[in-house]
Amino acid sequence: MKPTLLISGCLSGQPVRYDGTARTLMQDSLARWQAEGRVIAFCPETAAGLPTPRPPAEIIRSQDGAAVLDGSGRVCEADGHDVSAPFLTGAYMMLDLARRHDCRFALLMDGSPSCGSSFIYDGRFTGTRHAGQGVTAALLRRNGIAVYAPSLFARLEAMMD
Repeated sequence: MKPTLLISGCLSGQPVRYDGTARTLMQDSLARWQAEGRVIAFCPETAAGLPTPRPPAEIIRSQDGAAVLDGSGRVCEADGHDVSAPFLTGAYMMLDLARRHDCRFALLMDGSPSCGSSFIYDGRFTGTRHAGQGVTAALLRRNGIAVYAPSLFARLEAMMD
């Protein structure tokens, strides 16, 4: 049986990003997997009740999602409002979905404080990136799910087919 892929809602064309847009990933193999019923799209932020559009949020002080999971990091909006709780809720919702569908792989939007898998923003809201992962990416990885960014699609493709 071929594996099922969990994918960020914004990559599947859903306008769920903080600014109300999508980042639709156009790949022939992704379209084929969708047609085969092997793709589950999910946005942890909107699933946890955050609105679209919403203020931008970043993980504060150059930490990453692992710190948020461990209770030593926070996700805050630009005005300082702490939104760690909905980010954690959404991450656990996505993990539950992955378990229910036996997903071994996830394709998540890089840069996001939820889904970033290779980089996120540094928490100063200046557009400065640093190596790290978002809350959902960290939780999925802790639970044995391989997380890929769109830039690593060719590697994911080899695993899915």
